Amino acid sequence: MTHNRNAPLTIVVIGGGAAGFFSAIAAARANGDHKVILLEKSRQPLTKVRISGGGRCNVTHSCFDPAVLVKNYPRGGKALLGPFHRFQPTDTIEWFKSEGVVLKTEEDGRMFPVTDDSSTIVNCLISTAKKSGVDLRLSCGVEGITKNEAGFILNLDDGEKLHCDRLILAAGSSPRAWEWLKILGHTIVPPVPSLFTFNTPTSPLLSLAGISVPQVRAKIQGTALEQLGPLLITHWGFSGPAILKLSAWGARILQEKQYRATLLIDWMPEKKHESLKADLQQIKSSSPARLVANESPGELPRNLWKALVEKAGIPTETRWSGLASQSLQRLIEELKIGHFEIQGKSQYKEEFVTCGGIELSEVNFKKMESKICPHLYFAGEILDIDGVTGGFNFQNAWTTAWIAGQSLLETG
Repeated sequence: MTHNRNAPLTIVVIGGGAAGFFSAIAAARANGDHKVILLEKSRQPLTKVRISGGGRCNVTHSCFDPAVLVKNYPRGGKALLGPFHRFQPTDTIEWFKSEGVVLKTEEDGRMFPVTDDSSTIVNCLISTAKKSGVDLRLSCGVEGITKNEAGFILNLDDGEKLHCDRLILAAGSSPRAWEWLKILGHTIVPPVPSLFTFNTPTSPLLSLAGISVPQVRAKIQGTALEQLGPLLITHWGFSGPAILKLSAWGARILQEKQYRATLLIDWMPEKKHESLKADLQQIKSSSPARLVANESPGELPRNLWKALVEKAGIPTETRWSGLASQSLQRLIEELKIGHFEIQGKSQYKEEFVTCGGIELSEVNFKKMESKICPHLYFAGEILDIDGVTGGFNFQNAWTTAWIAGQSLLETG
């Protein structure tokens, strides 16, 4: 059965998050004569946008080369290369600017609204959706989806059966949505958490919670997983970009290990083993009467240096003149390959990210359309795509949503 191209279509978007709103707006603008309905099961849409970036909303990242941008996605980078050539952070910046929202770039490349307030983004998306003619229905859950020749029938939780000609699923990492997709013939890659912090209850550094180090090298022993970046000591273990990136790239491996592994930290990655040894021996010869615990060769915070000296088994009253060569070697090893036992994970703030979702080989990324179920489109985290922290997950949402919304009436 073919649709009369002159008759208006009904387009439904399921999911009132970033990807849902963005795809609904794109669909309404690209297909002005057609009806666009956005369904959100809760009373308040865009909850993840509200809490992201500590309530400031990390909208995107100032990485404007698609080939570099895709390297920030542990899963889905290859599939996103084409889409990023069509809609990337430059386009995101311009889109929000056209709606009166100016973004700013921070030193680490993250981009936020100049207001430093996520409600700026929330209000922008809601007002733009309404202005574009999107019919926003809150507290409207979907119980099931049926495909027929004419399109889709959505069974709503209030008993209504809603027919639509085109369907965009932007329901995030929703087990219910994945069940619908299995019925429609799709394969779901099992979900596991990504972007989490490490619990190290036996670490002697827990009392130093709040101390950060600008650059460490963090590794998971026995794997190829390794990340360079800032680290934050917490009262339960470790966090910060180096750890979060390590957790994202190692999401599946760490899950297989049941979040039990040995974390290796190089506290001075800029120094080779031999140059660090030379630095320590220089201190030993130039300041023999000083306490080892009081004299660090680098920029490590004083209390952290003291704790690492103790962890190396060197008593706090030891002076450099009395530091045996074996103790010096242990100190070097502690600084270059300090061992910490990971015994679980903690969610990173409220920014829960899941890897897993729709098998990417079943999606046409030129249109974000299902290869298995015609006229079904996808946007955002429902796909097996996840990025590291820094605005990359939102950029995936904006890009896939824009393409899905633009592509609804394309044929072939």
